[in-house]
Amino acid sequence: MKLGAFDLHALSDGSFLLDGGQLFGVIPKPLWEKRIAADARNRVRIGLTCLLIQTGRHNILVETGIGDKYDAKFAEIYGAEHSHILPAELGKHGLTPRDIDIVINTHLHFDHCGWNVSRIDGKLAPTFPRAKYFIQRGEWEDAIHPHERNRASYVAANFEAAEPQTEFLDGDAEIVPGVRVEVSSGHARWLQCVRITSEGDTAFCPSDIVPIQAHLGYPWITSFDLYPVETLAYKKRVLPELAAAHTLMVFQHDPCIPWARLTEKDGKIDIEMP
Repeated sequence: MKLGAFDLHALSDGSFLLDGGQLFGVIPKPLWEKRIAADARNRVRIGLTCLLIQTGRHNILVETGIGDKYDAKFAEIYGAEHSHILPAELGKHGLTPRDIDIVINTHLHFDHCGWNVSRIDGKLAPTFPRAKYFIQRGEWEDAIHPHERNRASYVAANFEAAEPQTEFLDGDAEIVPGVRVEVSSGHARWLQCVRITSEGDTAFCPSDIVPIQAHLGYPWITSFDLYPVETLAYKKRVLPELAAAHTLMVFQHDPCIPWARLTEKDGKIDIEMP
């Protein structure tokens, strides 16, 4: 869709399964299963939406999905499904990985940076050979030095080989005119949301702060959040502002709604389809 002078494309890297309790945290199953069905193992299928921003000067990719560098055990646990894969999705828009100028990862969990790196001629190498990769320096440090609480979320094969092309940020920053990152420390200490603004219109990528539409509710916070009270404070501060501006919100894990306009009705944040 058009966002001012920019073109935005919601690209899919398929979907995967995640335990419902992990996705919805303190929300009891009788409430969350009204929003999304679980399988016999209590897993729900969620999407893997990546955002392509075409500014007229730059092709920018926000997130790179789950990729293909996982083994049979991982596939059995997470049920990764690739009816769509990111490189082929780019091809639908006449692009190859060489056409990507910038990659922005909100954070480096395995479902957000899977195609940062590919296995090329038997070696791991950046998938996007001309791109600069942007990540918070603190998130990179957490990813290469994980602890017991977050170790399962980071897969070094997804990002380490792209280090020579990586630009490390220390806080909020403008990547190019109209595209900036803003640090939110709830889900991970150095997660960066992405704000896109052009000709008075705004889109926002909250990443796992609001992974699916249901998480617009303030207490709907994943059990993966390392700092859930900070997530709550961030949502209560930012979501009303975004709703007042009728912002286009990108839901990177919603299996049905990749994006929608935010509104506020009766004190609750809601959506309108564009």
